[in-house]
Amino acid sequence: MAQNRARPTSPHLQVYKWGPHMLVSILNRAMGVGLATVGVLVLTWWLVSAASGPEAYKSFLDVMTGWWGGWFGRIIGIGLTFAWLLHFFSGIRHFVLDAGAGFELNANRNGAYFALSGAVLAAIAIWMIIFWKGF
Repeated sequence: MAQNRARPTSPHLQVYKWGPHMLVSILNRAMGVGLATVGVLVLTWWLVSAASGPEAYKSFLDVMTGWWGGWFGRIIGIGLTFAWLLHFFSGIRHFVLDAGAGFELNANRNGAYFALSGAVLAAIAIWMIIFWKGF
């Protein structure tokens, strides 16, 4: 089939100016994949170890809370918390957009900043409480 050269072509990524709304959109998708992958792996590991007996469950707890001072479990926990919160705040942003509001450039940019900063601040607050309480 012959291509009509007179028709305008769709712009590609080189045409668009990078903005916070693009970053949050891409991060939302990446965090969703991360939540699904890492969350299912950790949940499966936890369930299998709990069903396999006290020794297997103790080894799971050692890796998640005691191995290298619990850093492995903390990194996984902080990552999953941030991923869930960014996905949550991005969902609120998309709910507003689906309602027909927030399409103006400044409102869209502010919504993206809200989603990103809300996720970061909420994750920091949650993990400060966890570290302070000593869970």
